[in-house]
Amino acid sequence: MILPRLYPILDSGILARRGISIISAADQILSAGAQILQFRHKGHVTRQTLTEMEAVAKLCREASIPFVVNDRADLAKMLDAALHLGQDDLPPDAARRVVGMETLIGFSTHNEAQLRAAQQEPVNYLALGPVFGTSSKENPDPVVGVKEFQRLRPLTTRPLVAIGGITRANAAEVLAAGADSVAVIGDLFPEDGSIAARVREWTSLIA
Repeated sequence: MILPRLYPILDSGILARRGISIISAADQILSAGAQILQFRHKGHVTRQTLTEMEAVAKLCREASIPFVVNDRADLAKMLDAALHLGQDDLPPDAARRVVGMETLIGFSTHNEAQLRAAQQEPVNYLALGPVFGTSSKENPDPVVGVKEFQRLRPLTTRPLVAIGGITRANAAEVLAAGADSVAVIGDLFPEDGSIAARVREWTSLIA
């Protein structure tokens, strides 16, 4: 598979802290031409959360792009969505039994041992990070760094997403280190609220 160079992530916690509507953010990201969109929600899934996920999934279907659910195989199955798993989530082989063999699955890794082990997992792409320090997680894993990312890149032939602290200022060096795609969270949301303009800036920068 070929991943888009820009991998936007809607983190519900970050959006709530910034007072940004999830659905509005998704609409702006997609209107600016994003080719994939992940929804990440680390808290309890309420009815409102599910309603928001359903709305974003609908927007992604209308745009004919993959909608990716973070962590939850059951919700990915319910929404006919792709799935992204972390090291503490349902193991990929078990998740496959929930979502089926045709569903796109990504899997996060944080070091050499995890990246090597992930080679045996039934997933479509891998992520590695945090490449830089990040504030999007309460207890982030140790920083990988660009040099280590570059050293580890040859360990997998699968598409590899760089994640963690990636901004417009450092994205080029991460891509040069071998990343197929960069996952972006905080730097998607400028202070002036023009998310679509920021996504277009990102797309132009890393095209």
